Amino acid sequence: MDKKFQRKIEDFICENCKEEIKGDGYTNHCPFCLWSKHVDINPGDRASDCRGMMKAVKINKKSDEYIITHRCLKCGYEKNNKVSKKDNFDELLKL
Repeated sequence: MDKKFQRKIEDFICENCKEEIKGDGYTNHCPFCLWSKHVDINPGDRASDCRGMMKAVKINKKSDEYIITHRCLKCGYEKNNKVSKKDNFDELLKL
């Protein structure tokens, strides 16, 4: 049985804004432009074949946390991710 969450500490260059991102094992989107990439089926597994870019399309509040919804521009898949303290506040406000 596969775990639902697999922590992966990976650095990456954002394919949208080209910023260099230092991953902490929970990093799942660019904190500068908020874009993500469709690489997982379950968080951290890197099992998706899609590899499409995922745009932050909305933000919601759940209890005392804010959640970003990303939509894949290639296949339409939507994924919710927690807002990080490192996320660009001005970009969050645009949502």
